[in-house]
Amino acid sequence: MSQVLRIGTLVGGGDAVRVIPQIAPHGFESYSLTFWQTTGSTDLVETAKRVRELSDEYGFIISTVGIFGNPLTGAGNNADTLASWERLIDHAHLFGTDIVSGFTGRLTGESIDSSIPRYAEVFGELGKRAADKGVRIAFENCDMGGTWDSGDWNIAHNPTAWEKMFNAIPSDNIGLQWEPCHQMVSLIDPIPQLRKWVDKVFHVHGKDATIAWDIVKEYGIHGPKPFVWHRTPGFGDTNWTDIITILRQAGYQGTIDIEGWHDPVYRDELEMTGQVHGLNYLKQCRGGSFVPNPK
Repeated sequence: MSQVLRIGTLVGGGDAVRVIPQIAPHGFESYSLTFWQTTGSTDLVETAKRVRELSDEYGFIISTVGIFGNPLTGAGNNADTLASWERLIDHAHLFGTDIVSGFTGRLTGESIDSSIPRYAEVFGELGKRAADKGVRIAFENCDMGGTWDSGDWNIAHNPTAWEKMFNAIPSDNIGLQWEPCHQMVSLIDPIPQLRKWVDKVFHVHGKDATIAWDIVKEYGIHGPKPFVWHRTPGFGDTNWTDIITILRQAGYQGTIDIEGWHDPVYRDELEMTGQVHGLNYLKQCRGGSFVPNPK
């Protein structure tokens, strides 16, 4: 499998032991384990042990473990987010991964520029902690409803912000958890962006988008009609063969893990129908299954 760019999906870290055996037979090759704001009561040592046993049985890998909250403020439900980052950095090796992913956080209601100093303070320390353990940090590029001027979760959703972030902490082990969808929502073309930033991409979320350009042209982006939808790969606008080509040309060694539960059509009882279609679609975009050359 080392010759193949693995295709997998996201699974809640607390549900991994229950969910993975149900969906592994569909052919997912990797899993990105996620936690929302806190790792909570999850026993990471025991979970890692059981997940590694499942890995031996089904032949998948754990690509990342992630914590998605606001570690810069620690306010409200984010009180444990920073500690959860530390916990996952310390336990990542038990899952067999060297990537911990999540949001940067931001100063609530303030601009990206205003949040950079606090980001540098928090992730300067987390980056050192991670480097000492051979771990890389990857920031998802989701705006979580924020803009340049204001927001509540994440500053890593715009390439100008990436430049400021990586200048503030010029570390080789801090990069991106990238997906085309979050850029397309801002009407950014993801293909040239990926070509420019690919060396900072540590992990890829398999999520696409459909942009309704007819609605944009008639109603704009602040009108009453939705103009863009998150999509499972295979149902959106992106050429994933191009994405995989760019990744491979750059020597990308990571995975593409589908981020489901967003598609407006393949949802509810059709969720896994859509995800398995996306899985098989992405496998075809990479060239299908590995075929050895004749000796």
